[in-house]
Amino acid sequence: MTTCDHQETRCFGWHFILLNLMLGLAHIVVLFNAGSYVALEPHAVGNLGGVLPSFGRWAQTNFMIALALGFPLARWLSDRYGEPRVLSVAFIAYAVASALCATADSIAGFVSARILLGLAGGVTLPLSQSLLIKEYPDHLKSLGLAIWGFFTLMPFTLGLATGGWLADHWGWRALFYLTTLLALFIAALAVALFHGKRHDVRHEPFDLVGFVLLAVIFGGLQTILNGGNDFDWFDDPLLRGMLVVVIVAVPIWIVWELGERRPAMDLRLFAHRNFSVGLLCLGLGFLSIQGLLSLFVVQLQMLMGYSSELAGLVFLPMLLLGMPMIALMHEIAKRLDVRWLACLNGLGFAATFYWIGLYDDPHSYDQIFWPMVLEGVFLGSFFTPLTVLTLHGLSGEQMLRAAETANILRIAAGAMGITWQGIVVFRRLPFHQLHLSDRFGGRISASYDALNQFTAKLEALGFDPAMIQRKVQLTIKQAAGILALNDAFLLSSYLCLGMAALVWFAHSSRVPVLKQAEAVRELQAEELMEQP
Repeated sequence: MTTCDHQETRCFGWHFILLNLMLGLAHIVVLFNAGSYVALEPHAVGNLGGVLPSFGRWAQTNFMIALALGFPLARWLSDRYGEPRVLSVAFIAYAVASALCATADSIAGFVSARILLGLAGGVTLPLSQSLLIKEYPDHLKSLGLAIWGFFTLMPFTLGLATGGWLADHWGWRALFYLTTLLALFIAALAVALFHGKRHDVRHEPFDLVGFVLLAVIFGGLQTILNGGNDFDWFDDPLLRGMLVVVIVAVPIWIVWELGERRPAMDLRLFAHRNFSVGLLCLGLGFLSIQGLLSLFVVQLQMLMGYSSELAGLVFLPMLLLGMPMIALMHEIAKRLDVRWLACLNGLGFAATFYWIGLYDDPHSYDQIFWPMVLEGVFLGSFFTPLTVLTLHGLSGEQMLRAAETANILRIAAGAMGITWQGIVVFRRLPFHQLHLSDRFGGRISASYDALNQFTAKLEALGFDPAMIQRKVQLTIKQAAGILALNDAFLLSSYLCLGMAALVWFAHSSRVPVLKQAEAVRELQAEELMEQP
């Protein structure tokens, strides 16, 4: 029997099927934790006690920063100790971190555990893809990547609703207890399935200095953004110190990385115009998409009084056309200049965000179904064109390094986008409160002022003036919060317009006909970059 025949037989064996399920479950568990936490964030903050609601955002943004930093660690650890062993140990660490999240009794302990959780999860993501692809014969590797891509989408689309359901029915800690059990199960399965499998050891040097500097830069920037609103920005000595550290670290890091043979992040890739333009568009897009998604699901609970489950269900319509659009986009991108696709996608997001940004009635969000369906269409068509654009002109190992670099920076942009959208709302909220209060107090427009009519009804019902004033204040605060949220959507709409124009600075990216091995490598790099 030939090697190919042996691989064909393996494709129908229980070992092969179980391995696919195990690696798919591993992928889901990590990405599911990233999405589902957002829906239960208000529960976690409220239970940890004595902290501002914005502190809950720290646990998500720091998780994502750690997730990004896990990618360069995964490359070095797998070269030195082998992918199966590193995957097993990473999931044991993931289980420990998840248990620490479940038992945390302070925000400091919870955020620290989430950082460890993100770092361990970031290590597993590229390893699960690499191990899956190695099990497929050459002519079926594209099928393996398609299966892996399917596992990528499930937790992103269903995570919000499931996380909300867990928070409402079982408590927010249930997510982390469940994740602990699943991570231990995956680690045990990995040990069993890969037992006795040999691996090639490569003692490549690890760019420890570059990695530490990158962690300092990301951590410093994220700390400044996280704490700016709550600690009055650079009036706080800690945030001033962080700014100085980041300013000093950035040029040192750039010089160091350009001098390394195998840097933690290959900055030489930015010499390619398409890589620079594509990565900038990915960063702007993900900053807007990830930031608005996280902000919206939390504000639906805090402003409108939605339950966590209901807030998560708001996003399920994105599934209707989002998943089919991804499969379709992979085929369309092979036949067209992807600059057109990326430009249309940017315009589509701009129109959708603008549409959502026009809602100014707390009772109108039952009409959000169609904007969510439309957003699903553009989310499904977002990653592929920009990924093809970013990787165009690269080949071989350089392509995979580009995918890794793009992933690190894009995920970091998503983390900063979550905080940035919160800053927009924080800054616009007082403006709208003052504006609404002035209009109500001055009775500028009798035809507009619904609050005056609301007050008259309360007076007719015999409410005490003090109670009426309190109710009016709460109504003004809610209305101002909705208008501030709308401002975040409108601002992101303008950013997406800029993204649609920016793609035309890249070279034409019609995909040439590639040999099978090179085509698989390109698809592998694309799938690695298409992480929600």
